[in-house]
Amino acid sequence: MSNLRVDKKIMSWALYDFANSVFFTTVMAGFFPVFFKKYWSGEIAATVTTERLGWVLSLSGFLLAVLSPTLGVISDKRRSKKKFLFITMILGVIATCGLYFVGQGDWQPAAILYGFALFMCSASCVFYDSLLPSITTEDRYDFVSSLGYSLGYLGGGILFLLNVIMYLKPSLFGISSDIQAVKISFLSVGLWWFIFTLPLMRNVPEPETEISDRHIGHLTVDTLKELKGTIADIFKNKNLFYFVLAYWFYIDGVFTVMSMAVDFGMSLGLESSDLIKALLITQFVGFPAAYIFGLFASRWSNKNLILVCLGVYALAIIGASQMKTETDFFILACVIGLAQGGVQALSRSLFAQLSPPEKSGEYFGFFNLLGKFASVLGPALIAIFAQTTGDSRKTILSLLILIAAGSLLLLKVKTKKRISS
Repeated sequence: MSNLRVDKKIMSWALYDFANSVFFTTVMAGFFPVFFKKYWSGEIAATVTTERLGWVLSLSGFLLAVLSPTLGVISDKRRSKKKFLFITMILGVIATCGLYFVGQGDWQPAAILYGFALFMCSASCVFYDSLLPSITTEDRYDFVSSLGYSLGYLGGGILFLLNVIMYLKPSLFGISSDIQAVKISFLSVGLWWFIFTLPLMRNVPEPETEISDRHIGHLTVDTLKELKGTIADIFKNKNLFYFVLAYWFYIDGVFTVMSMAVDFGMSLGLESSDLIKALLITQFVGFPAAYIFGLFASRWSNKNLILVCLGVYALAIIGASQMKTETDFFILACVIGLAQGGVQALSRSLFAQLSPPEKSGEYFGFFNLLGKFASVLGPALIAIFAQTTGDSRKTILSLLILIAAGSLLLLKVKTKKRISS
């Protein structure tokens, strides 16, 4: 069990998941979408606010998909992963805290700050993920990656729970109203994100790589050439190619389930309080589940554990198509929490295992690019099946195609034999 030992360097790295997950939980999944509709957009029709928010998410995701490989390569060449992580974190924190000062009806600055913060938070994860190969040995990637995701669920859940209590009972905290409580929650996210990034900056060393003295403009041009080379290398590496293709299919299905869950809950007529409870359930179930999958991966193949998680997701998809009550929705939240962290953490570590460590920034830039282009096939399948069947809940069964395709391709990936200790 020596490979499960956690030292200061590993814990400091994993705490960045604890730090940034509060943005995705409290801001992105929790308060911003509702606040954007009801407070910043005023009396505008719901369809208009949905369209506006969709454009913000699309633009942020597109820019990250385009720029993440470039950012990854430049961080490799300049030996500056930590510097870029810190810069993107600070900018994201400032933008998140800036939401506190946006007045009622001012949807444009709210959308700009949110899109900018989302981009910076996601970009910082490119540099964070690429540090994984430098803080531990290959046989511990699964455990360390799972530790990070586990702490992410815990951190996101703790702060979101506190923010929800602030929102529901503002007088307990001396806050004047629920609106003020939501605004303060944005400040709390920024402060939390900043504080828990400091251990990584202090205790995780910058990886040793060959430094280039070329201008960033020249490096950007070089990056485009290297990205082409990276894609060519992945095509040549049959094992890595199978994994990349498998990941693209199954993570699309996973992300679509995650993004459609609230919509399914709303179709059941659930109240916003029920949706918040379900999100909290997913967070606190995901915390131990991700950690346990990391422990299992020290003895069993991470590939096989991913397949187990995908099997759980297949059951969740089938169950979602049969939902009728709020209890069904809470059960679905538990099932998703069990598998979600395991899929994400073990996929990250398996990719690190299959990639050259000296090009971790470059390869993880491409890995994040794949993630940003996920949820493309899934929503398309949902739309096609909805038009064909006319039953909104049954359409989720179409995602079984993506889970099955990803699982079959993953079976072709060869991993190193796991040696327990």
